Amino acid sequence: MTLTEKIMQHAKDLPESLQAEILDFVEYLESRVEKGEDKGRAKDWAMFSLTSAMGGMEEELTPYTIDDLKERFIH
Repeated sequence: MTLTEKIMQHAKDLPESLQAEILDFVEYLESRVEKGEDKGRAKDWAMFSLTSAMGGMEEELTPYTIDDLKERFIH
C-alpha cells in the first residue's frame, strides 16, 4: 500500500468535518511548496536582471578613490 493510499484510508474513516481539516492542511502544504518555488524563481530572475544591468561594468575605471568612501563630519 502506498503512502497516498494509507492517508486516504485513514481520512475516509473520519467524520466529514475532520476530512475538511485534512483538506485545509493539504492546501496549506501546497501553498508552502508553491511559495518556495516562487522564491527560487524570483531570486533567479533578480540575479539575471542584476547581471544584465551590470554586465561589462567590471572593467570600467572609476573616478573615485578609497578616500571618497570615508564619511566626513562637519562641526
